[in-house]
Amino acid sequence: MTRRESNELAVIIMAAGKGTRMKSDLAKVMHPLRGRAMIHYVVETAQMLGASPIIIIVGHQKERVMGELDGLPVRFAVQEPQLGTGHAVMCALPQLALDNELALILSGDVPLIRVETLQNLVEHHRQSGAAATVLTARTDQPKGYGRIVRQSSGHLAAIVEERDASEEIKKIDEINSGIYIFNVEDLRAMLPNLQTENDQKEYYLTDAVRLLASSGRIVAACVGDFREIRGINTVAELAEANRELP
Repeated sequence: MTRRESNELAVIIMAAGKGTRMKSDLAKVMHPLRGRAMIHYVVETAQMLGASPIIIIVGHQKERVMGELDGLPVRFAVQEPQLGTGHAVMCALPQLALDNELALILSGDVPLIRVETLQNLVEHHRQSGAAATVLTARTDQPKGYGRIVRQSSGHLAAIVEERDASEEIKKIDEINSGIYIFNVEDLRAMLPNLQTENDQKEYYLTDAVRLLASSGRIVAACVGDFREIRGINTVAELAEANRELP
């Protein structure tokens, strides 16, 4: 990436979750991988992209997470209360720079994501002329993940959560990674339209994707490696990430 391009790209990292399935009171992103809190790996990947700013959304144990990252070139946005992924991004928007044209959304509990994968995602987004692009993956074990429904053009038609999926859609093996890139202008336009008419009464970022697609804008889908995009939610998954970390 050129210097001009890097100034266009901001990274927003979601790190507000509790991670109660980790059998620990420690915030999920603070669990150690090879002796370091897992969020460090995501921040370093964002730095390798040349992104500026890098915004960390904090909530649960925010002081501890902010202290862990003290001295690094990051900004913080506090999400209190925690009202979903769409709300988290709303909290981060005021931290964006005036020249940011693209916003890459990452999760602090996905430490295996590679910089090359994200560079490919950014390039795919630009070449597609998309308003947003979703990083997807194919797996023979899609249970629990949102499914990717594509249009005949190959672009994304919808992300269907498993609880809302028909038996036919559940057979789809392409899943949502939870990693997105948006044109900042389109993201700002869509977020105020999010509603909380769902079981969790939360604002979902997937709804911003759906609204863009339904309005006729291009939402692209870029296939990555399932091994990279798996979030760490359990002690067993933490142990597996320790083994797989390069």
